Amino acid sequence: ETLQRIVSTLVNKNDEIHNFIDMLNHTISNVQVNSSNAISELDEEFDGLYSVLHEMKGSMANTIQQEEARKIQALQDQLSQCSRALESSEELLELAVQSLDIKNPVELLEAARQIKDSVTVASAFRLSLKPKVSDSMTHMMVDFALEKRMLQAVKFLPVPKAPEIDVAACLVADNCVTISWRMPEEDSRIDHFVLEYRKTNFDGLPRLKGEQHWELVDYIKATQYTLSGLKFDTKYMNLRVQACNKAVAGEYSDPVTLETKAFVFSLDSTSSHLNLKVEDTYVEWDPTGGKGQEKIKGKENKNRSNTASPKRSSNSPRASARGSRDRFAGESYTVLGDTAVESGQHYWEVRAQKDCKSYSVGVTYRNPGKFDQLGKTNSSWCIHINNWLQTTFSAKHNNKAKTLDIPVPDRIGVYCDFDGGQLSFYNANSKALLHTFRTKFTQPLLPGFMIWCGGLTVSTGLQVPSAVKTLQKSENGLSGSTSSLNNVA
Repeated sequence: ETLQRIVSTLVNKNDEIHNFIDMLNHTISNVQVNSSNAISELDEEFDGLYSVLHEMKGSMANTIQQEEARKIQALQDQLSQCSRALESSEELLELAVQSLDIKNPVELLEAARQIKDSVTVASAFRLSLKPKVSDSMTHMMVDFALEKRMLQAVKFLPVPKAPEIDVAACLVADNCVTISWRMPEEDSRIDHFVLEYRKTNFDGLPRLKGEQHWELVDYIKATQYTLSGLKFDTKYMNLRVQACNKAVAGEYSDPVTLETKAFVFSLDSTSSHLNLKVEDTYVEWDPTGGKGQEKIKGKENKNRSNTASPKRSSNSPRASARGSRDRFAGESYTVLGDTAVESGQHYWEVRAQKDCKSYSVGVTYRNPGKFDQLGKTNSSWCIHINNWLQTTFSAKHNNKAKTLDIPVPDRIGVYCDFDGGQLSFYNANSKALLHTFRTKFTQPLLPGFMIWCGGLTVSTGLQVPSAVKTLQKSENGLSGSTSSLNNVA
């Protein structure tokens, strides 16, 4: 047996070495391919630089040629003027020489007067005998000394340093996580950032085993990012960031862990009314469900053994939260959540279908009677919406109802402060307060939902919105704000 273990260990080690050799050969091949790719990219970069320089050279040479043409044209114009003036002057000079041969004094005097007048207006005397432009082209010269030094300083792109996450600037609120970071030193070559996050139930550093995979958000240009529309179905979230330039990505930042604990539950299908069709966080009225399921239930009762159903086993943590109980029956078309509220502040939302005739949203102590309806006992609290014939909106507790003279929202938020003895309902869209119950809760609470003709969708794993927290603070600061329906134990 010892020899077999030794041989088995040796075989495993040989397999590991073979695999490692294959990996090394594969790595060598990858190095060759990646090196060839890097050279190709280097050629492209230099070709691009040559192209830019060639284009600049052509543009600047064209400018020099235009300046040459301008100067030559100006000098040629001046040369033409001088030629015409010289020709005119030579004609006058020839006329003056001819006049010297006139013998008649009167004629000589007249010829002299004409020559004098002609010389006075001659163009030769209005000419500037200085070139209009110089032959210098020094103003079109370039000096690339600085650029040469810059080109000589060109090196391979450095690997960016790891960003530093600013934990104090990070925020978890309104079902969003905002993370902020900074670079340890300024780096103008950073092109973008990559954010990775994953949910976890551990409050320390990320663990190697038993963790979810990283979710990635790429091409972030700013040094801050907000993850929105989250469902906080775990207690914490790990986050890390890396900086990337055009060529390479740097190391990830040290990961941070932000608390994202929230209340998560599903609907308890094992105790719902037979006329309700329940799927996780959705419940729908099913008018045919009762009769068909009653027959099945009757057959099950005849053949039932003393062994309890696994789903109803008291060993289940969610089953222990609700306790063992029968299905709701009669006109109590109710389904409860499968997780109890025993402490803290929690928030969830409910959306009803538009054609829903009647529904209630609230909480109840454990083990209500199978015929009990939400709000009609001293151990349950709810708001009730009735769209049958005419719309009524009311808050109910201990079989007493208070009419709420406000529009019915399409989405209702439920805020439960167990320790503070407060149950509030909100318009989930505007966060406007609909109604508040105040009491001292003496038992764990289960979310409760009643539905008739329609369907409800429940959203859990939500954090208490900032607007609700603000309203709670202001409401708690007001005196005499309790309702007549509030049951103070």
